[in-house]
Amino acid sequence: MKVHMEDEHLFHLRTFAKSHGDFRTTPIGAILRKWSLDELPQLFNVLRGDMSLVGPRPVVAKEREMYGSLGVFYDMTIPGISGLWQVSGRSDTTFNERVIFDCTYATNWSIFLDIAILAKTLPAVLQKMGAY
Repeated sequence: MKVHMEDEHLFHLRTFAKSHGDFRTTPIGAILRKWSLDELPQLFNVLRGDMSLVGPRPVVAKEREMYGSLGVFYDMTIPGISGLWQVSGRSDTTFNERVIFDCTYATNWSIFLDIAILAKTLPAVLQKMGAY
Protein backbone atom coordinates (compact mmCIF):
# COMPACT_ATOMS: atom_id res chain seq x y z
CA MET A 1 0.00 0.00 0.00
CA LYS A 2 1.32 3.41 -0.90
CA VAL A 3 -0.09 6.62 0.55
CA HIS A 4 -0.82 9.40 -1.92
CA MET A 5 1.65 12.27 -1.91
CA GLU A 6 -0.95 14.79 -0.70
CA ASP A 7 -1.79 12.54 2.26
CA GLU A 8 1.90 12.08 3.05
CA HIS A 9 2.17 15.87 2.87
CA LEU A 10 -0.62 16.27 5.48
CA PHE A 11 1.22 13.86 7.78
CA HIS A 12 4.41 15.91 7.48
CA LEU A 13 2.52 19.20 7.98
CA ARG A 14 1.44 17.95 11.41
CA THR A 15 5.04 17.00 12.15
CA PHE A 16 6.24 20.43 10.96
CA ALA A 17 3.69 22.18 13.20
CA LYS A 18 5.02 20.24 16.19
CA SER A 19 8.62 21.09 15.39
CA HIS A 20 8.29 24.75 14.41
CA GLY A 21 6.40 26.51 17.15
CA ASP A 22 2.81 25.38 16.77
CA PHE A 23 0.83 28.49 17.77
CA ARG A 24 -1.47 26.32 19.92
CA THR A 25 1.41 25.28 22.18
CA THR A 26 2.32 27.33 25.24
CA PRO A 27 5.98 27.62 26.31
CA ILE A 28 5.36 25.06 29.07
CA GLY A 29 3.55 22.84 26.58
CA ALA A 30 6.54 23.03 24.24
CA ILE A 31 8.82 21.77 27.02
CA LEU A 32 6.38 18.98 27.87
CA ARG A 33 6.17 18.00 24.20
CA LYS A 34 9.95 18.16 23.75
CA TRP A 35 10.42 15.62 26.54
CA SER A 36 7.30 13.61 25.55
CA LEU A 37 5.75 14.38 28.94
CA ASP A 38 2.59 15.55 27.19
CA GLU A 39 1.78 11.83 26.87
CA LEU A 40 1.46 11.28 30.64
CA PRO A 41 -2.25 12.20 30.88
CA GLN A 42 -2.92 9.28 28.56
CA LEU A 43 -2.19 7.00 31.51
CA PHE A 44 -5.74 7.81 32.64
CA ASN A 45 -6.97 6.42 29.31
CA VAL A 46 -4.97 3.24 29.98
CA LEU A 47 -6.55 2.89 33.43
CA ARG A 48 -10.02 3.33 31.87
CA GLY A 49 -9.23 0.65 29.28
CA ASP A 50 -9.49 3.02 26.29
CA MET A 51 -5.77 2.69 25.55
CA SER A 52 -2.92 0.30 26.19
CA LEU A 53 0.63 1.01 27.26
CA VAL A 54 1.79 -0.47 23.94
CA GLY A 55 0.04 -0.34 20.58
CA PRO A 56 -0.26 1.88 17.53
CA ARG A 57 -0.64 5.58 18.26
CA PRO A 58 -4.23 6.82 18.08
CA VAL A 59 -5.06 8.30 14.69
CA VAL A 60 -7.61 10.87 13.59
CA ALA A 61 -10.28 9.82 11.06
CA LYS A 62 -8.37 11.26 8.07
CA GLU A 63 -5.24 9.31 9.02
CA ARG A 64 -7.27 6.13 9.53
CA GLU A 65 -8.65 6.52 5.99
CA MET A 66 -5.08 6.77 4.71
CA TYR A 67 -4.42 3.21 5.95
CA GLY A 68 -6.72 1.97 3.18
CA SER A 69 -7.16 -1.80 3.18
CA LEU A 70 -4.40 -2.14 5.79
CA GLY A 71 -6.63 -0.39 8.32
CA VAL A 72 -7.96 -3.80 9.30
CA PHE A 73 -4.61 -4.39 11.04
CA TYR A 74 -4.85 -1.10 12.90
CA ASP A 75 -8.36 -2.05 14.00
CA MET A 76 -7.06 -5.33 15.47
CA THR A 77 -5.30 -3.44 18.26
CA ILE A 78 -6.00 -0.99 21.03
CA PRO A 79 -4.15 2.32 20.58
CA GLY A 80 -1.14 2.68 22.85
CA ILE A 81 0.97 5.32 24.51
CA SER A 82 4.12 3.73 23.12
CA GLY A 83 4.55 1.42 20.19
CA LEU A 84 6.75 0.09 17.46
CA TRP A 85 6.56 3.40 15.56
CA GLN A 86 7.62 5.44 18.60
CA VAL A 87 10.73 3.36 19.24
CA SER A 88 11.58 3.14 15.53
CA GLY A 89 11.95 6.80 14.70
CA ARG A 90 8.56 8.46 15.22
CA SER A 91 8.47 11.71 13.27
CA ASP A 92 11.68 10.79 11.45
CA THR A 93 9.71 8.18 9.49
CA THR A 94 7.21 8.46 6.66
CA PHE A 95 3.52 7.76 7.03
CA ASN A 96 3.95 4.60 4.95
CA GLU A 97 6.57 3.39 7.41
CA ARG A 98 4.20 4.16 10.28
CA VAL A 99 1.50 2.02 8.64
CA ILE A 100 4.02 -0.81 8.19
CA PHE A 101 5.04 -0.56 11.88
CA ASP A 102 1.36 -0.71 12.93
CA CYS A 103 0.67 -3.72 10.68
CA THR A 104 3.83 -5.46 11.89
CA TYR A 105 2.83 -4.91 15.50
CA ALA A 106 -0.71 -6.21 14.94
CA THR A 107 0.39 -9.35 13.09
CA ASN A 108 3.33 -10.18 15.38
CA TRP A 109 1.90 -9.22 18.76
CA SER A 110 3.21 -11.03 21.80
CA ILE A 111 3.82 -10.13 25.40
CA PHE A 112 7.53 -10.30 24.60
CA LEU A 113 7.13 -7.72 21.82
CA ASP A 114 5.33 -5.41 24.25
CA ILE A 115 8.10 -5.85 26.82
CA ALA A 116 10.76 -5.13 24.19
CA ILE A 117 8.92 -1.98 23.08
CA LEU A 118 8.49 -0.79 26.67
CA ALA A 119 12.21 -1.41 27.29
CA LYS A 120 13.07 0.75 24.26
CA THR A 121 10.58 3.52 25.11
CA LEU A 122 12.49 5.30 27.88
CA PRO A 123 15.78 5.43 25.92
CA ALA A 124 13.90 6.70 22.85
CA VAL A 125 12.24 9.44 24.94
CA LEU A 126 15.49 10.42 26.69
CA GLN A 127 17.32 10.58 23.35
CA LYS A 128 14.36 12.55 21.95
CA MET A 129 14.40 10.14 19.01
CA GLY A 130 12.05 11.51 16.35
CA ALA A 131 10.65 14.08 18.78
CA TYR A 132 10.13 17.75 18.02
